[in-house]
Amino acid sequence: MDKLKKVGLTALAGSLAAVSANAAEMSVSGATLLTYTSEDETETTGNPFGMKTNLAFTASGDVNGYTVSYLQASVDQFAGMSSARLSVDMGDMGTIAFDQGSGSGLKTIDDKTPTAAEEIWDGLDGLTVGGLVGAAGSTGVFNYVNTFSGITVNAAARRGSGTANSDGSSSGTGQSAADVAITGSGDLMGVDGLAWGVGYGEAELGEQATAAGKTGSNNEHSTVFANYSAGPVTVGYQISRIANNGNGATDENVDQWGIAFNVNDSLSVSYGEREVEFEKASATNVTEDGEGIAVAYTMGSMKIAGNRNEVANNGGTTGSDDSMTEIALSFAF
Repeated sequence: MDKLKKVGLTALAGSLAAVSANAAEMSVSGATLLTYTSEDETETTGNPFGMKTNLAFTASGDVNGYTVSYLQASVDQFAGMSSARLSVDMGDMGTIAFDQGSGSGLKTIDDKTPTAAEEIWDGLDGLTVGGLVGAAGSTGVFNYVNTFSGITVNAAARRGSGTANSDGSSSGTGQSAADVAITGSGDLMGVDGLAWGVGYGEAELGEQATAAGKTGSNNEHSTVFANYSAGPVTVGYQISRIANNGNGATDENVDQWGIAFNVNDSLSVSYGEREVEFEKASATNVTEDGEGIAVAYTMGSMKIAGNRNEVANNGGTTGSDDSMTEIALSFAF
């Protein structure tokens, strides 16, 4: 990470313009990723080679006795801002932030099964991946994080749409939502190597009527996971549920596990499986079956990783299969 010289900042964001200038340490880090991707035989891959450059700018300084930090991350050679975060560290009272895509609340534990590279659903067809929890999302949300006796609480809430906006009222449509993720280790129970987490959230249905036979008035997201590490091996298991309580909506139940093995300090491999049961309101339930294998080798700031993911009944559509193979070479700077 290259350090830029200290600069005097009137504020860390436009909303703090009235605060007197304070010195802040600003830094920039990034990585360049070269990839080769192969789709299944039913798809046209086109040019299988690609590259993107990620840059992250961070600034942190003291403002009226509180540590205020700002993060902005850009991808694909400044094609656009992908995420930003403004946070205020209040010490024992915790940290409060406004998040535009960096990750908050339940979204931070949507898939915690161990892997050497990408998740076992990465790169498969579909604009969204079934079964990933996160009622409030990570865009346009207020986020609160604090740790109490070794247990971390990460809560997120948004008002209205989760569509990103630069100023003024939010664009897009949608309803308010809130969720929370609670995580900890096995130290509290005397179990070395254990990491665990639970989470729950709700998103308002608004004017959409609750479906017959449904008990909830909002869409509900929930998950629980546990990972256990012993020497070079980590195993993990996670179950999740999305109860979409609107008329004609489909519920989603997720059951997944993974195992990762560190062969040595540089080489790691992993394998995982995932089932998503789509409970359809007026049709037969369909179970999506996915699996993935990954390997990664690190040499200083350079890393080469590969993964092969496959899925049957993709997105709850019977007979819709997909697969993806990717090899990625990255350089961090």
